[in-house]
Amino acid sequence: MNPKPFQQLDRVIHEKGRLPIMSLLAASAELSFNELKEQLNMTDGNLSVHIKTLQEAGFVSVTKSFQNRRPLTTVSLTSGGRKAFTNYIDLLEQIVRQAKDNK
Repeated sequence: MNPKPFQQLDRVIHEKGRLPIMSLLAASAELSFNELKEQLNMTDGNLSVHIKTLQEAGFVSVTKSFQNRRPLTTVSLTSGGRKAFTNYIDLLEQIVRQAKDNK
């Protein structure tokens, strides 16, 4: 089995807490912090740390606003984040095909 695709997987995305965040955001224009928290069953602190890591990598943008006088934090993929996620999925597909071919 060729190890190269494994070595090319983006470690920022690959982490088990961040992959589901990226997956949900890839399917939505944006999600609120609370929507992500509820769908992923994460604590505020855990989700915040993962979002910050993704933001520092340039994969997500975070917008803070108010809705009905309450703070609202929304998260969305950046164009770079969408491209990185697509590349990540392409690599996973390559790994799966390679594994099937080696049976």
